Amino acid sequence: MIYNRLINRETKLSVTGLGYVGLPIALAFARKISVKGFDIREDRISLMKKGIDPSNELTEEEFYNCDITFTSDPDELREASFHIIAVPTPIDKHNLPDLRPVINASETVGRILKKGDYVVYESTVYPGCTEEDCIPVLEKFSGLKCGEDFKVGYSPERINPGDKNHTLSKIIKVTSGCDPESAEEIARVYELIIEPGVHRAGSIKVAEAAKIIENTQRDINIAFMNELSLIFNRMGINTYEVLEAAGTKWNFLKFTPGLVGGHCIGVDPYYLSYKAKELGYHPQIIDSGRFVNDSMGRYVGKQTIKKIIATGKSPRDSRILVMGITFKEDVTDIRNSKVVDIINEMKDFGAVVEVIDPGADIHEVKTEYGLDLKKEPSGLYDAVIAAVSHKEYTALDENYFASLLVPGGVLVDIKGIYRKKIKNLNYWSL
Repeated sequence: MIYNRLINRETKLSVTGLGYVGLPIALAFARKISVKGFDIREDRISLMKKGIDPSNELTEEEFYNCDITFTSDPDELREASFHIIAVPTPIDKHNLPDLRPVINASETVGRILKKGDYVVYESTVYPGCTEEDCIPVLEKFSGLKCGEDFKVGYSPERINPGDKNHTLSKIIKVTSGCDPESAEEIARVYELIIEPGVHRAGSIKVAEAAKIIENTQRDINIAFMNELSLIFNRMGINTYEVLEAAGTKWNFLKFTPGLVGGHCIGVDPYYLSYKAKELGYHPQIIDSGRFVNDSMGRYVGKQTIKKIIATGKSPRDSRILVMGITFKEDVTDIRNSKVVDIINEMKDFGAVVEVIDPGADIHEVKTEYGLDLKKEPSGLYDAVIAAVSHKEYTALDENYFASLLVPGGVLVDIKGIYRKKIKNLNYWSL
């Protein structure tokens, strides 16, 4: 049994892909069993060997007392018999699934796969992807047969970047396997690190579907809030005040409007939509929610420009400060940030836009978006956009923003965090 071999340290567990999902998993297991952590980027491996998380999510202390070896050499994966694949599953420029990372990882693991090994996928995919797209790659490069020579399972990640309460070990884990035996063995292995225990899904497809609807559900609910914001803006009432009033009912779902980016909620619905269309069904609600949420950045940009024009200033002569560029608060990750849509919209009108962020990396922002991240505000602005509610920003008051704005300048507060603090400034929020 693979479980007994792991706890007796007769073999190792490997994790391929040491990003914000893979590294916490690798370290959690390394406190219980022997682990091999693999990533293709040598620069990231070098940092992790020094006890540094390249994603800035984990502290140095979380690397202590861990039986783990970090490597960028795929041959070292042969030392392991239980392989977890936790690579990104992005979308391309056409919003179609980009399976290259998970397929490449499958090829890497397939080349070192041995009889009796287990492979478990954590990457978010559409239902059927593990069995229809990944297992054939494992079989091709290993020369082995799934179910007979090796076992495969799926256990979707549920890590929420920046969340220090709902951490890996404190969240119920969904697990599954290609047959009853593998399903039970995989569940037992994960029970080593998951305090509340695991939920044994009936099949790999069920586990895949469960993960993808978690994020699709949130996407649709936020899209509804964003659509309400569009409507209430035309009515001249504040969306957050409406939600505050409606939220007094015990069963009202407390979602709020905002930008939906990142590599989960802003991506996963496209995977489900893609698979649905492949099966001959055009999803109405999922696609509509995606359209609304993907449009919000441009909408905020247009509204800001309109409010600048209303002050008598030409957009071409205006200076605008954007506070925050990461995809959500209190993280350093800038991937698929919808703040960029706001910036690009305002630049299209000829405005000069400056961007600051307390956590984002200057070089990453430049490489990813071609933007020069400023260290601090400079001079006065015709508009200031509080785009991301980082903890460094939440305590700011009206006097601070007044010091940044020209007389009559506009404060745009996307998340409504300053709504009850602002009395005299020209203020707008979703």
